[in-house]
Amino acid sequence: MNSTELLAALQAQQDEATARASELRDQIEHLAAALTEAEARLAELTIARKVICELAPGGAEPDPPEQATAYQAIVNAFNQHPDQAFRVRELHELLSMPTDDPALNVTRSRLGRLTRQGFLTQPGRGRYEKRT
Repeated sequence: MNSTELLAALQAQQDEATARASELRDQIEHLAAALTEAEARLAELTIARKVICELAPGGAEPDPPEQATAYQAIVNAFNQHPDQAFRVRELHELLSMPTDDPALNVTRSRLGRLTRQGFLTQPGRGRYEKRT
């Protein structure tokens, strides 16, 4: 490759890099504008929430809605059936949770954690019940 060809190849690469940098600058400008809009909306919502909380009786913030986590659902199931030992699949069926292997493995891990924390016991292999 002679020096003329080398310079032409370098110029082509420089042109590509310049075009890519220009595209990225345009994306940054677009994202910066979107971020500014989102932050302004967030500030408006924060102010609206503060005003409503001040006007609400007692001026206290309302309680956040109750969201049952998987752990809460599992513990609730054992609390509702304190003398019953469950297998993972039985627990999933009771809670209307998916019974595919990955979902069962996640619950098995959660049950192990609850057992180590002392909320549950393991009366037999693969069976879990509420600690009495």
